[in-house]
Amino acid sequence: MCGIVGGICAADNIVEFLADGLGRLEYRGYDSSGIAVIDEAKQRIERVRRVGRVKEMRSAAAEAGVRGRIGIGHTRWATHGGVNESNAHPHISRQRIVVVHNGIIENFEVERARLAALGYTFESQTDTETIAHAIEHEYSAAGDGDLFAAVRRACARLQGAYAIAVMAADLPQTLVVARMGCPLLVGLGEGEVFLASDVSALVAHTRRIVYLDEGDVAELAPQGIVRLLDRDGAPVRREEKLSQVSLASLELGPYSHFMQKEIHEQPRAIADTCEIVLDEGFVPEIFGAQAASVFRETTGVKLLACGTSYYAALTGKYWLEAIAGIPTEVEIASEYRYRRACADPQHLVVTLSQSGETLDTLEALKYAQSLGHRHSLSICNVMESALPRQSELVFYTRAGAEIGVASTKAFTTQLVALFSLAVTLGVQRGRIDEAACAEYRESLRLLPGSVQYALNLEAQVAGWAGTFAHKHNALFLGRGIHYPIALEGALKLKEITYIHAEAYPAGELKHGPLALVDENMPVVVIAPNDRLLDKLKANMQEVGARGGELFVFADQDSEFSDSPGVHVIRTPRHAGLLSPVVHAVPVQMLAYHTALARGTDVDRPRNLAKSVTVE
Repeated sequence: MCGIVGGICAADNIVEFLADGLGRLEYRGYDSSGIAVIDEAKQRIERVRRVGRVKEMRSAAAEAGVRGRIGIGHTRWATHGGVNESNAHPHISRQRIVVVHNGIIENFEVERARLAALGYTFESQTDTETIAHAIEHEYSAAGDGDLFAAVRRACARLQGAYAIAVMAADLPQTLVVARMGCPLLVGLGEGEVFLASDVSALVAHTRRIVYLDEGDVAELAPQGIVRLLDRDGAPVRREEKLSQVSLASLELGPYSHFMQKEIHEQPRAIADTCEIVLDEGFVPEIFGAQAASVFRETTGVKLLACGTSYYAALTGKYWLEAIAGIPTEVEIASEYRYRRACADPQHLVVTLSQSGETLDTLEALKYAQSLGHRHSLSICNVMESALPRQSELVFYTRAGAEIGVASTKAFTTQLVALFSLAVTLGVQRGRIDEAACAEYRESLRLLPGSVQYALNLEAQVAGWAGTFAHKHNALFLGRGIHYPIALEGALKLKEITYIHAEAYPAGELKHGPLALVDENMPVVVIAPNDRLLDKLKANMQEVGARGGELFVFADQDSEFSDSPGVHVIRTPRHAGLLSPVVHAVPVQMLAYHTALARGTDVDRPRNLAKSVTVE
């Protein structure tokens, strides 16, 4: 999980673009960073690498006076080898070839042994260095100065996932890029060309974007793409698109952290995602032109996702079965793709991913398709990403750019998408009449206001953070459709505060977890005013009887009040079936403010990266 940038600029120095682009991609990896440029005056590759944040590398590059019109850069999240400067990218082979890489080369040990036998010396523990040496070997052996052909020959030996950018010291007007399983795109300017793993690195310079496909290899020059071959070696053109990403969405503005900004952007993100449903209604076409015929054939749903998206899928299962009456399975993508699964061609495979490039989810979809699943739908937040391109149908959430590693607005907009899918399938299956449809649309219309109400509770939630900041463990409880929200709350606390947190269905307390409860174990309870509330109150009594301290998120119309050992924050009046969306907000804020109290890095928690493009 890394960020890649590169380009050939019209001015005389690419360094500022590289450093700025890496800064925008730092959420993808922040163990170390580096840049390399070709200094035409000195006729050599100049490289700067530093452990830590991009700002450290930027300062070092400025101090060293690095300059060049052509360059590549990389921000790293370690997979092979420790976090040190020798493992940081870019990697250079014999002062001739320089490479940056996102992904994992699965056969790198075989390649490393082969190249060592050919006399290449390895200075790092990374799989990427094998790519640099393999390209250098092909380039030198051919002796024809054709870097593009050398990259293609080297890539034919690679197994795994990669997006790479390559320069040769003797070709100061040429960049070569290749992708397989990891995102890579090209930005076109006037007499200049750029590349990146994410459009956010480019929008300050150009909005003209070309998305590369699986197996593409491209040669770039100042005038743009001069050669492009697909995975079969055939010449191909990829459509140029105009990016709609707003530069303002990539800036912090008045907020202290991107996570805080993104939590507060949820009313707008939800409203924007609801817009197509409110305008068009619960009609199949909001999921794609072929959706009506696909939904008529659909007898079941299989949801595939990882992490936060998996918890959204668990919530969606309740809606799909309760509203649409359709059998639904939820699978952790990284587990599903490696087990012998049974496939029903009439079951719709639905994948969820904020980035659309989560490797485990993408490979799980491909596996499902190989088993005979004929129909697929992607719920995704990033246009033209890998999962939508692999899917028959797509629903784009409109969360906007999400930079914080801990997902917030992507999660709640995924919930909106799943709710809309459930109602649409319910209509198709004749389970929902026009009056019920109108009620569901009204619920969606009111949802942003309910979420804003929950955001207005931030000061009260922040008041709890001081207590949680000194704890080592926490327990989250929920029942029914709110159990996945308890799971999501525990995940958020783990991700950014490093407090060990677990979530359980409240009814499971007496089957084991109750043994953990004492005065040192805060217990967070998601307590909406639904038909399970009385059962939940009984579970809370079990906690209180063992000396546990309860922190309860209760609806405005629930009969709860503070008492010794019981702290209550009242969310809006019960939002019905959409209550999980509303209750997701306070658990996000609890994690955020606890992280502030503990002094952890909110947006870049240790050991994690935003877009998980490796296994």
